[in-house]
Amino acid sequence: MSLPFLLEIGTEEIPDWMIVPALNNLLDMFQALVDQQALGGRVTSVDATPRRLVLRADGLLERQADSEELVLGPATKAGAGAAAGFAKKMGTTPDQLATQITAKGEYFAFKKRTEGQPTAAILARELPNLILKIQWPKTMVWNGKGTERFIRPIRWLVALLGDVVVPFEIGGVKSGNITRGHRILGKVSIPVSIDDFEELLRANKVILSADERRRTIEEAAKTLRAKSDPDLLHTLTYITEFPTPILGSFDASYLDLPHEVLVTVMRHHQKYLSVEDADGKLAPHFIAVMNTDGDPDELVRQGNERVLRARFNDARFFWDQDQKKKLEDRVEDLKNVTFQAKLGSYYEKTLRVVKLVGALGGTERAALLAKCDLTTDMVKEFTDLQGIVGGLYARAQGESEEVAKAIYDHYQPLSMEDEIPSTHAGLILSLADKWDTLVECFKVGMVPTGSRDPFGLRRAAQGIVRIIVEGKLTFGFPGMNPELSEFLRDRVEYYFRDVRGFAYDEIRACLAAGWSDLIDLEARLLRVKAVRTTPDFKSIAASFKRIKNILKQAQFSDSTFQAQLLEPGPEQDLYNAIDKTRGQPLESRIGPLRPKVDLFFDKVLVNAPDPNLRRNRLALLQNLLTEFSTIADFSEIVTERQS
Repeated sequence: MSLPFLLEIGTEEIPDWMIVPALNNLLDMFQALVDQQALGGRVTSVDATPRRLVLRADGLLERQADSEELVLGPATKAGAGAAAGFAKKMGTTPDQLATQITAKGEYFAFKKRTEGQPTAAILARELPNLILKIQWPKTMVWNGKGTERFIRPIRWLVALLGDVVVPFEIGGVKSGNITRGHRILGKVSIPVSIDDFEELLRANKVILSADERRRTIEEAAKTLRAKSDPDLLHTLTYITEFPTPILGSFDASYLDLPHEVLVTVMRHHQKYLSVEDADGKLAPHFIAVMNTDGDPDELVRQGNERVLRARFNDARFFWDQDQKKKLEDRVEDLKNVTFQAKLGSYYEKTLRVVKLVGALGGTERAALLAKCDLTTDMVKEFTDLQGIVGGLYARAQGESEEVAKAIYDHYQPLSMEDEIPSTHAGLILSLADKWDTLVECFKVGMVPTGSRDPFGLRRAAQGIVRIIVEGKLTFGFPGMNPELSEFLRDRVEYYFRDVRGFAYDEIRACLAAGWSDLIDLEARLLRVKAVRTTPDFKSIAASFKRIKNILKQAQFSDSTFQAQLLEPGPEQDLYNAIDKTRGQPLESRIGPLRPKVDLFFDKVLVNAPDPNLRRNRLALLQNLLTEFSTIADFSEIVTERQS
């Protein structure tokens, strides 16, 4: 008999950004438990609201199957006393023992039968520990020091296997069949079964499905012309149990402020979706998402409008105050802004970046002013606007568009989905800024370890790779030490594998031929990817593995040889083919060379008895390997199967 299972962990409100990783962790751990205990069944769904994590499974057995295990005891030559001791340990008598012959001799043995446990008993035993093992960025105690830790206090637990409660306790909270509805709109105590669980939650103003909550917000946002904002949509989905979008307005005079400032105030401080007009320009409206079922008296709308008005007034005040001091007059102020305790101030960083930007042929004026907005009231209040505010202020203060745009974009890209800077000056400034951060941090031992990366060095390195490759920049990685080289190489490999989709062996082969020029590396990867599907590639790649192994065993690396020692036939033909195709593209060389290489290995003895002949043939192979090693180490290509 198979049974469904329902688990609900009810808590105080969980931070929205922690919920999805925790759900995935819960799913993986529960499925692992089911598999390890041979309970059958699979997890069918996980879902959550701010106040609950819910897991459903189906097909669980009512109890484990009985099992048998052959247990080996002492060797039979140990005698009757040893047999009696083993039998007692197994809970039986010596006459019930069998013997088992193994490669090491003959042993007493007993076929031990273990009765399967009820699934409910196993879950009751294992669930408390499993729940408390859910991984969170941080946890808290609520019953005093040394007690259970969780992301937020656990307030109720539902655990049902079929119609039966799975009994356990965490922090004084006993599991049962009682859930809770919406904090304001629902009942505090709701008896449920597996079949009516979601229906009763909905009746108590809790929409369990995150997808449904997201759609509710999305549909309203689309109707009201909300600006697309996937990250904010995710947040709104997981801070509400019964989302109800409402449209609010603000005075159109605030549109005199840059839209970046207005959107940031709405998004980060109030979690409002901004609204665009028919022309795609910012409109004097916003969408707030309530965690309730309506606003009949419009009190919520009016309250949100009042709060936003105060926020916009602050932003306008900061803008006006900041304009009283130009960016260029703030450069000296950067001496009082710490970049990092071991690395000094942003003033020192600015001087380094200006020098690097100049060496790269960029705009030094943009580099000089890039960090000055860190001293402004606007950025102190709205930190997400750093760089953006600098660009806006530069434009407002009469700096060239090239300088303003470079400053505006120089933190980009902030993620793999983010755009790289849109101008050449911006690309160089962003590259120089990120590279300086990497080099200086590695100098003082601030190397990311595990999940720890407080300065975002992985993100900076990934941005550097994207800027160089997608922006088509030449960059020599000045000041790179071996540790930074290894770190950056990993980011290069990640970019071309996970972002660009090249096969791991293609990347490994091309990296082995060098990666100091990422534009060249990209070109070589494209050539290798294109040529590996041709009929001759698999054979010649296998030949390169053979060549590399032969040279390695012979400890040979000399590519100079004497043409007069070449024997007529396959050996001479291979040399002629190498010479004839030299300088041609990879795609043109593989076809003519493949049959010559195959015939050479079929007909020619590389390790000839004559030492001069042997050395010459090894040199010929080394020459061939060297010719292709500027593109890739083809011995790294997997030929037995496609990666």
